[in-house]
Amino acid sequence: MTYAAGLASAVPPVSGPGAAGGTTPDLSAAVPFRGVRQAGIITPAQDRMHFVALDVTPGTTRDDLVALLRAWTRATERMTLGAEAAPGGVAGGNPLAAPEDTGEAMGLPASGLTVTMGFGPSLFDDRFGLDDRRPEGLRDLPPFRLDDLDPARSGGDLCLQACAHDPQVAVHAIRNLIRIGVGKVSVRWSQLGFGRTSSTSTTQATPRNLFGFKDGTNNLKAEEPELLDQHVWVQPEDLAAVPGSAWLAGGSYLVARRIRMHIEVWDSTSLQEQERTFGRRKGRGEPMGGRDEFDAPDFDRLGADGGPAIPRTSHVFLAHETQLGGIRILRRGYNFTDGSDGLGRLDAGLFFIAFMRDAHQQFVPMQRALAAKDRLNEYIVHNGSALFACPPGVAEGDPDDFWGRSLLT
Repeated sequence: MTYAAGLASAVPPVSGPGAAGGTTPDLSAAVPFRGVRQAGIITPAQDRMHFVALDVTPGTTRDDLVALLRAWTRATERMTLGAEAAPGGVAGGNPLAAPEDTGEAMGLPASGLTVTMGFGPSLFDDRFGLDDRRPEGLRDLPPFRLDDLDPARSGGDLCLQACAHDPQVAVHAIRNLIRIGVGKVSVRWSQLGFGRTSSTSTTQATPRNLFGFKDGTNNLKAEEPELLDQHVWVQPEDLAAVPGSAWLAGGSYLVARRIRMHIEVWDSTSLQEQERTFGRRKGRGEPMGGRDEFDAPDFDRLGADGGPAIPRTSHVFLAHETQLGGIRILRRGYNFTDGSDGLGRLDAGLFFIAFMRDAHQQFVPMQRALAAKDRLNEYIVHNGSALFACPPGVAEGDPDDFWGRSLLT
């Protein structure tokens, strides 16, 4: 019996993930942790997210980092099955020691939990002897026009993305991985998200962002393996320039951007201006001049005023693959509301997460085009940013495998 099979015998049966269309998700369903790819990338996007970026603490050795990743892998596999982070972790351990599970998810189902781990560019300095193993594409993103980045909400040595249909399950996962890492890692920044803003499967309906528009209509989908190979998964030939970086083959790059929305300004803007900003109708989500949400945008069609039906400064026009030399990315973002800013305005917006084969060849030109002309810039500001390399998944049937094993051993 495999290690995973042994765990599964103690928890509810594993079934397929996710909710189709607008149906209620099966909270008892567990997403397999092990596999060729990490879960939480093309997994049908869950309803809630907790993302954390961490820095490795001074004095931590490479052996310490390996031990931490092993422990994270064991605990995560258990939690994704709906089990405690460690056997008897809530109340079955030494009464004179701290529990090995914080307990707030005890009795809750698996809720489709996935945890995705990534390495930041800063991990590849001289602390762990990894400088010759850093992929060429794992370097900090350049500054973009109109960015107002907060260093306290940017960067990080490591990241963990927990997604689930129950927010308490997602928070529990991150909380326990942080607890396991005490003394070796510290939280640099974190973000809670609710309400997915993209569909990553054809079984899902298109969600809406906090501006009320359908978001991610033309997103890449899990059911498009050839497009995923082309746009999302890092290929061996991408890593040829740095032979030591072959550990990332089959993985993906994660871009995270915290986008504050000027909610109050948007809410006072006319419907006509809102639709011209996005290039889509607000009701059904069809491109302007089209009839159905999934109609291909017709950028040559003229509107009633004789100009383009879809404005050349609209978000749809500037972000479309036909305007970017065929560039596409897999979006997996979430809405957020973090209270107020102290000036009577909501601190709310979009926590943009996207996975891609090469951030500098895909995200950078896309964001430069948007930063230069997108009329949406009047209503948003990017105030957090990070890039991480997410390695392939943990091998099935190998209890000794762990996140990042091919990088660190």
